[in-house]
Parts: sequence; C-alpha cells; structure tokens
Amino acid sequence: MPDHARHEENHHRLVIVGGGFGGLYATRHLAKAPVNVSLVDKRNFHLFQPLLYQVASGSLSPGNIAVSLREIVAHQANADVILDEVLDIDPQNQALTLRADEHGHPNTLSYDTLILAPGSAKQYFGNDQWEEHAPGLKTLEDAVRIRRKVLYALECAEKETDPLKQAGWMTFVVVGGGPTGVELAGALSELVHGTMKASFRNIDTCQIRIIMVEAADRILAVFPEDLQQKACQRLEQRLGVTLLTNHRVQSIEPGKVILIHQETQKEILTETVLWTAGVKASPLGRILSERTGCELDRGGRVVVEADCSVPHYPNIFVIGDLANFAHTPNQKPLPGLASVAMQQGMYLANVIQHRLNHQVPPPFEYLDKGNMAIIGRNAAIAQVGDLHLSGFIAWMAWLLVHIFYLIGFDNKVLVTFQWAWNYLTKDRSACLITEQI
Repeated sequence: MPDHARHEENHHRLVIVGGGFGGLYATRHLAKAPVNVSLVDKRNFHLFQPLLYQVASGSLSPGNIAVSLREIVAHQANADVILDEVLDIDPQNQALTLRADEHGHPNTLSYDTLILAPGSAKQYFGNDQWEEHAPGLKTLEDAVRIRRKVLYALECAEKETDPLKQAGWMTFVVVGGGPTGVELAGALSELVHGTMKASFRNIDTCQIRIIMVEAADRILAVFPEDLQQKACQRLEQRLGVTLLTNHRVQSIEPGKVILIHQETQKEILTETVLWTAGVKASPLGRILSERTGCELDRGGRVVVEADCSVPHYPNIFVIGDLANFAHTPNQKPLPGLASVAMQQGMYLANVIQHRLNHQVPPPFEYLDKGNMAIIGRNAAIAQVGDLHLSGFIAWMAWLLVHIFYLIGFDNKVLVTFQWAWNYLTKDRSACLITEQI
C-alpha cells in the first residue's frame, strides 16, 4: 500500500511539487497541521545545491550534500513522498497529471491546495547544443560530470606530447561571473595548483590556466563594488584566475570557445568549458500559464500575488525559482536564492494554517539576510545589510551558515569533518573519475 494511503480522508489535501528548499521547508513546517502533505519530486532526494561546486572540484562526495526525501519526512506522520513527474495541471478539477504507469495508464493526483516549487534548469540562451561541450552545474550528475571532465583533462595533458594540444587540455574556461562561477573557479584553482601539484610528472600544474568569462562589465553583480574589487583581487592575484569581463560567448566547439569583445572575435583553445552563466524557469510555469492564464515574465517565471498565489486561483501557490515576486519596496522581483525559497516555504505553511482557521494571512515579506560567496581557502565576501565582510572572517561565516542549513545531522557531521581534513591536509578524497574512459 502506498504511503499516501495512510492519510486521513477528512484532512486538507496539500500537494507540494518539488523537494528543494521551498517545498521541503513548507512540508516540515506543517508537521503538526491537520493536512495531508504529498511531496512530489522526480528525484528521491533533497540536494543542497550551494555546495555542488565542491562535488565538482572533488572536495565532497555526492552523498555529502544529498539526503533521501523519505528519510527527511520518515517521522512526519502527515507527509508522504511520491517519486514522479508532473506533466499537466487541471486547476478546475484540482488535479495533477503524472507520468503514465508501466501499462500506459496516466496517473492523477488530487489536491485542495497546490504549491509549485520545482526549481530551475540550466540556461544556454537558445544555444542548447553547447551543453554537450560545456556542462552546467544544477544537478549531482552535472557535478560528477564536471569532476570527470576536469580530472580527465589533467590525465590527457599528462600523456600529451604535442605542446599545442597539451595547452588545450591545461586551459579551463568558466563561463559566468556570478557566485557559482566564482566559487567554482576558485575551487578549481586550488585543486589544480594545490592538491594536484605533486601528483603529475610530465606537466607543471602551475602552468594551468583558469579563465572566467563574463558578459557584463563586472563579476558578482549582486555585491557592492568594494566587495567585487576584493573578490577580483583574490581571484587574479592569489588564485591565478584570468578575468575576461565584457566578453560574450559566440560559440563553443570541440577544442575551442570563441568570444566576442567589442565586436572583435577572440578564440581560446580549450578542451574544458564549464557553464554557470544562467538558469531558466521550470516548464511547469508555461503549463500553469496555459491552464490559468497567469502572466509569465521574460524568463518564464510566474508573476504571483503578495501571498505567492496565482491570480484568480487562491489555492495554487508558486515559490522559489519559478516565482516572480515583485511585491517589494523597490518593485524588483526577488532573486532566485535558497534563502528566498526557504522563507516562502515557511510562509506558505503559515498561510495554510491561517486559512484552515478561517483567518486572513498577512502578505509575504522577505527578510534579506545578505549574500555570501567563497573565494578559495581562507577567503570569502559577505554582505549583511550595511555590513561588508571579506577575508577570513567572511570565510568562517560562510562555513557556519552552510553547515547550519545543511539538511540531515549525518551530512552536517560528514561535511564538517571533510572540510576540517581538507583544510589541514589540502587533500581531496573525492577526486575520482567514476565513468569508464
């Protein structure tokens, strides 16, 4: 008998699509509410995405930053997990269409209230063919693929006798100068210039080039200018990363990437291009728009009301990366950050309980707790209101915040131990090529 058969028939049926930060926080904060929660996701685990780059660079193993959804809600009697994918939404009949079963019969799931928190996907700005040569960083598989690509490049450089080809294997290009790109570039620099320094005999890892490409005129645009400058100094002077701002990718081909800078082409010979330049909304936004007539922004996000609901459908909510929430003092939509999804998830748990008690919930108000980005060993930048931090203090704050928000006690212990070991030894135990060459 499936888990959701345990639910009491007279309880409010809440369906949450997405086991990320928004969906999971809503689920857990409804543990004592008189509702039946069905958490639907096409993956059976919650992924702590802010640490994906550490899997990609061999600092952590995939299991360190992922935890089974069933394990998370195992002791929550009013919640179950459904491993499935939502294909359609029927707002009139309050039902979802899921993937067909092994006999080809479509599955449906009814709801009284629906929360959509499916997250986002990689964005190649109309050039999806680039993904073959430039993997993004959104899933565990992406992180493992990047790890393999980086380590394989080093192995190929080790045995290459042609200097030109060897230089291509020893050149790494990171596209995108946001926090993910900066953190990945910094981690790669420490991997190839530090951890791997004594591991190869025929190449000088100090000659490895790491190039960051950003279309805008600066990296880390969400941070104040003083912190941006400190990040640039750290990347260029301490980590040896070459920054190419105002450079746009024109094409990515086997063995090279072609950039445009002030209408001039620039060709970089490289076998390793890594993409962190953007994300796009889940296709569920388009489906919801077709079924409800709700407005989508240019990025495909659903424009929501002040309580995160869909206009004219008060029992359908959209949060996290799929939501365009512009009910802010400056009228600008909230960014796609984990902290936004967490707060919206907790808020909707309160909204549902207010409604069950026939009370009117207040509108959602986001509490900005600041931004952080780590830039290698002992260095980070952080903005908390008017307070700007950099260097070791910001790095320690970054470590503590990420340990705090990791889901699962085992993961907190494992990551803390692994970070301590890496710090003391500069060793990375997860530098494995796990696919056959």
